[in-house]
Amino acid sequence: MRSILKASSIKTLVNYLGINEIILGALCLIHSISMIRNFSETAEVPQSDIFFYDFGPYYYFLLVAAGLSLLKGPLLIYSVKKQALCAPSRNSFLTSRRPDSLHLYDFYSYWRDTVGNFTTLPQVFKENGYYTHSIGKIFHPGVSSNFTDDAKYSWSGQPFHPKTETYKEAKVCMNPDGQLARNLICPVIPDAQPGGTLPDLESLVAAQEFLKHKDQITKGKPFFLAVGFHKPHVPLKFPVDYLEFHPLEDVVLPKIRWKPPLMPSVAWNPWLDVKSRDDITKLNLSFPFGVMPDNVTRQVIRGYNAATSYIDDLIESLLGKINLNNTVVVLTGDHGWSRGEHGEFSKFSNFDVATQVPLIIHVPGLSHVEVVVDQLVELVDLFPTLVDLTQVAPSLPTCSEDGKNSKLCTEGRSMVPIMVTKKQKQVSPGKSAVFSQYPRPGAFPTQQPDSDRPRLNQITVMGYSIRTQQHRYTEWIKFNHTSFMPDWSTVYGKELYDHLIDPLENMNLALRPELSYVVSSLRKKLIAGWRYA
Repeated sequence: MRSILKASSIKTLVNYLGINEIILGALCLIHSISMIRNFSETAEVPQSDIFFYDFGPYYYFLLVAAGLSLLKGPLLIYSVKKQALCAPSRNSFLTSRRPDSLHLYDFYSYWRDTVGNFTTLPQVFKENGYYTHSIGKIFHPGVSSNFTDDAKYSWSGQPFHPKTETYKEAKVCMNPDGQLARNLICPVIPDAQPGGTLPDLESLVAAQEFLKHKDQITKGKPFFLAVGFHKPHVPLKFPVDYLEFHPLEDVVLPKIRWKPPLMPSVAWNPWLDVKSRDDITKLNLSFPFGVMPDNVTRQVIRGYNAATSYIDDLIESLLGKINLNNTVVVLTGDHGWSRGEHGEFSKFSNFDVATQVPLIIHVPGLSHVEVVVDQLVELVDLFPTLVDLTQVAPSLPTCSEDGKNSKLCTEGRSMVPIMVTKKQKQVSPGKSAVFSQYPRPGAFPTQQPDSDRPRLNQITVMGYSIRTQQHRYTEWIKFNHTSFMPDWSTVYGKELYDHLIDPLENMNLALRPELSYVVSSLRKKLIAGWRYA
């Protein structure tokens, strides 16, 4: 592995986006170049790569990450996850269906048993001649993937999980007094850890071994390799050497580090998981709106940046083993992560910082030129996009209203038209809005039940959110967890943010009389939903 990255790295991107776990490949599709759609002939686009970032206009900057310097091309804005929680977000983009269609808002149901035997992204490649393999965290482990990572349907071989993930919640973080603790910020010496390494280092080795022996493993088939790196997920555990590249004095704090006065209480994420960590518990913060001290916030941001630089190095090491001339590569994450914005930490909300994720796609034969594609996209769009790019199957139809009668359909939209027409300097009609949602057990933050992670039978409120190029509008309404039906007549809170004047979503304008027409218009679009965006 090369030396640790400096500022020009994916760390910088992830620092601004606040992503949680990294999925390389959730897709690394590798196949003969003839199997990739020939854009140079069909669209008069020179052979090249495609680069997709997703971030809001207030984080609008372009960089070439050291670990991704081989992946150049268009920059696509704005990608959003459906729900800022691991299992719902992963199952959503891996099936191209939204949480309301999967009936999954927590970790405790498996879609094939509860709503339908829906085909997954890796499954469609497996069923069409690919060898598919999972390394690390792709599906969320446990009930939501049938305790198998959906292995029977999605993967050709046994999914790989690093053994040292067993110690994820162990007391292995060294305090200044020499005592071991279960901390949020956890710089470590990998060789001194249980098992002598770290989970993402194990996943890197497993991926490199797969690539080294791919011909024997796949028996000559094209393959779909999915590698899921855990960090920078909580706890922020990373090799201690990475701290030296992120001086504490260089950390920039969010401008608003407390709950904005007009933010409805139901929208608040009390970051209970973060507060349960030993180094944060000892601060004795008040519940639910206690403010993290600035010196600790700086340490959290520094730890987050260091954990991200660590993963950046792993990504570069893996990219160096891939033939980019006949490989489609996707880099994305499962949700964002707040680092003190609005006084919040972690995810569990509908704010941009929690719902945005990077989406970077390298496609041989599409573009060598870095181009900004200023369009709204969602990760449910990834499945139909990869089908169209590789032509592994016919283009996916849009799912019917109930969605249950089709095993293979999409609740997204292929991004190929906007990728190609942008290069041709034409205009392709993209989405007018993207959507997210988050559940709550009640209108006010509680510890029991957990406001951040309510179980299905505890959900009584759903926050539905619509994001346009200019606005975010969120409405927190009554929700029936038995019928899975929203009640738009019972409203617990409204939020309206204008990104032209408030890109950090600190000033809620929903109750301003002069903007009632904006609220009314966005509310109609929110209720109508994604089919009409």
